[in-house]
Order: sequence, then structure tokens, then C-alpha cells
Amino acid sequence: MRFFKFNFQYRVRVSSFALAMSIFVQCFYFQSVFAANIPDELNGIGITEHLGDQVSVGDYTFKNEIGKDVKLSDYFHAGRPVLLTLVYYECPNLCNFLLNGLVTSLKTLDWTPGQNFEIVTLSINPNEKPVLAEKKKAAYLESYGRKEAGSGWHFLTGDEAQIRKLAAQVGFGYRYEPKDAQYAHSAAIFALTPEGKISRYLYGIEFKNTDLRLSLLEASNGKIGTIIDRVLLFCYRYDPQTRKYSIYLTKVMQAGGGFTLLIFGGYLALFWRRQRKGA
Repeated sequence: MRFFKFNFQYRVRVSSFALAMSIFVQCFYFQSVFAANIPDELNGIGITEHLGDQVSVGDYTFKNEIGKDVKLSDYFHAGRPVLLTLVYYECPNLCNFLLNGLVTSLKTLDWTPGQNFEIVTLSINPNEKPVLAEKKKAAYLESYGRKEAGSGWHFLTGDEAQIRKLAAQVGFGYRYEPKDAQYAHSAAIFALTPEGKISRYLYGIEFKNTDLRLSLLEASNGKIGTIIDRVLLFCYRYDPQTRKYSIYLTKVMQAGGGFTLLIFGGYLALFWRRQRKGA
């Protein structure tokens, strides 16, 4: 009987190991096949994360909406995080979706560009000029509905060498497709600290209030927002798998346990004090 039990357990372990190895081999195979069959149109397109890297903001000079030369570092102020978006203003699809989604999310925040944070939108098309950037800025500020945000949302243009250098630093891969007269690129927002370090990547064309709020709070190192926002940052963490912020149960339980102990300790202190008075 003992031999039968041992033999059965052995077979189960061998079968489990074989199944695990089979899954691993298949995953590796399909990953290799997918990598080998990436369409030429997608080669070099995408986001390569450089979290924590310092962007040399002082090295870049662009033109703002009125054609004035500006340093990228001009938009990095003490305590204010920066949202960077790389788009092009005549993009027929993805860029508009991204900026529209950003505006929708910004409307849900009680923070305003120019007061609590900055937004820098840079065209990746070196042929686009400040007059077009000015029109785009006016259109999106009107959609946003906060005129005061004009001092904190900057629409820039520049020369190709500077644009490509910045794109490479933040890990934004793109390419011009002459056949379609369009740029192939991904959709993401880059959250940078006031010192110019890459703090977080937000992917897609829609951004939840929690994700946008916490990415700004995280990039500012808690220097913007209220005490409630700081508590939220304590209770949430960024999940690289889902690419979203999710509640961190361990911290919540630790905080809850600490709060419970505090109340219990206070109750015991009050009880002992009454006991002494009664004695």
C-alpha cells in the first residue's frame, strides 16, 4: 500500500513537471514565432521604459506656440511634476484620441496645469510650425474649459535632432511612413518629476482619475494634493502587469492593524486610569 501511494505521488509530480515544461516550451516557441513575424511596419515602434532615468531637460530647445525659443527646463518648477506627451498635430487618429482622452481625465481632477503641475505636448513632426501648435492649444483649452490652464499646458515644435533625442531618452519609438505620409507610433503619457526624472508611464488613450492623480502625486513625491491624496498613495501601488494603480492590501491591513492597536491601547489606558481612581 505504501509503495502504491509513493508510486502514485511520484507519477503526479512527474506529470506536473512534464506539463509545466510543455507550457514553458510552447510559450517560448510562440514568443519566438511572434518576434520573428513582427510586421516591418511595427519594427522600432513602441515604448521602452526607462523608469528613474534622468532626462537632460536643460539640453533641449524648442519653439512654443508663439514661435519663441524655449528650454524644456523652463517648464520644470520646484514641486510641480510634468506630464509629457509626444504626438503630432496633424495626426488623423491616435494623437487626437490620446489628447482627447487626456482632456477627459483632466476634467475629473481638481488640480490644474500651471498651478499644480505642467503639461508639455511636443510634436514629433519637425515640419509642423508654431502656428499649428497655437491652434491645437486653443482647441484643447476650449475643450478643457479652464482658461487658466493656458499658462501650464505648453504646445511645442522643434527640429528633428532634438525631437528624436528626447524621444529616445524617454523610450518613445516612432517612424515616419512615406507611403501613408503619417507617423507610426504608440500612445502613452510620461510622468516626470520636477527634477526631470521619469517617474511613470501611462499607456493608452483613456486614463482613469486614480491613475492620473496618483502618477502626478507620485512624481511630485507627495508635494501636491491633500493629506487624503497622500493616504491614497500609501494604499495604492502601480501594477506593471495591468499598467494601472491598484490597492495595496498589505499596506491597508498594516495601517488598519496599527489603527486598531492604537484604539485598543487608548481603551486600556483609559481603563487602567479609572481602575486607579477607583482604588
